[in-house]
Amino acid sequence: MRWIAARRRCSMSGSGRFSAGACIMSHRPRILVVGCGAMGGIFAAHLAHVAEVAVLDTDAAHVAAMRRDGLRIEGGEDRAAALRAETGAAALHGHVFDVILFLVKSGHTASALAELRPLLGNEPLLVTLQNGMGNSEILETGSHCKVLRGVVLDAGRYLGPGRVEHLIRGNTTWLGPTRGTVGDCAWLADVLNAAGLPTRTLADPMDAVWSKLVFNSVMNPIGALLLGVNAARYGSPEICALIDDMAAECTQVVRALGGRYAFDPLTLVKETRAGLRPVTRHAGSMALDIANGAATEIDELTGYIVREGDRLKVPVPACRTVYRLVKGLEAARAWQLRQP
Repeated sequence: MRWIAARRRCSMSGSGRFSAGACIMSHRPRILVVGCGAMGGIFAAHLAHVAEVAVLDTDAAHVAAMRRDGLRIEGGEDRAAALRAETGAAALHGHVFDVILFLVKSGHTASALAELRPLLGNEPLLVTLQNGMGNSEILETGSHCKVLRGVVLDAGRYLGPGRVEHLIRGNTTWLGPTRGTVGDCAWLADVLNAAGLPTRTLADPMDAVWSKLVFNSVMNPIGALLLGVNAARYGSPEICALIDDMAAECTQVVRALGGRYAFDPLTLVKETRAGLRPVTRHAGSMALDIANGAATEIDELTGYIVREGDRLKVPVPACRTVYRLVKGLEAARAWQLRQP
């Protein structure tokens, strides 16, 4: 496991100022969260207690509710946060941010970055905690900013305007540089830890990215195909076998790409199977996307494994079949929602 514990280059004083070493900040960190759905809402609400936070989301009703009542996080650790909410980046022109955190769906990263271009003049840290592959590459090619990449193992769901449920909490967020150094993300790790979001830094974030990619590429589409019934992912021997087959195929592709794991991708699955963790109600964001008729991230997850497997001549029959089934499910759900 190749991780480096966060070095405390920046510490929070009693006055809420971050300072020390090369990082001296005379103000509370200014953070823009792009995409205030489930995980975006969880991060924004926690960070609002230690930083000046603004959120950008295209859902007008959600933004209106946050402006009126703040953002509410529910699910065992209820909290409310007052923050600035906007539907378009034009309203933020002239504002300076230290960090822009991307939590939109992977398919929207390029368009979001293009809209935010006027805010990049002071070269804020660009941070992606999104699922799937390709997001940090988009941020690098579309800016001159330092770019951090990470993964989140918590989970949540959007309940309605101004409300998000924190379903799985307390897991470690992994964060590292793709353009920059570990020192560039150490102070942000301090901020996240102070906000109650446990965070570790990595010299090479890809070790964690590979682990999370495999977990999502396996568990998210299975959750969607099982109609969001998470217990079915653990109660059927056939589904357990399918999960293991997919994980083995993914591992072969990752190894062929030269990747390695920061942690076992199926740790949560194995602990749940062993009874060390309860079976949660959360079957993954893809199941919620299918139910809502929204586009999934299947192409950035399982689709990536299939494409790379084909390119590298690594057989991925289980992943290919599940990928095709989810694409069909997307089409079927879209057809249903178009019917009167």
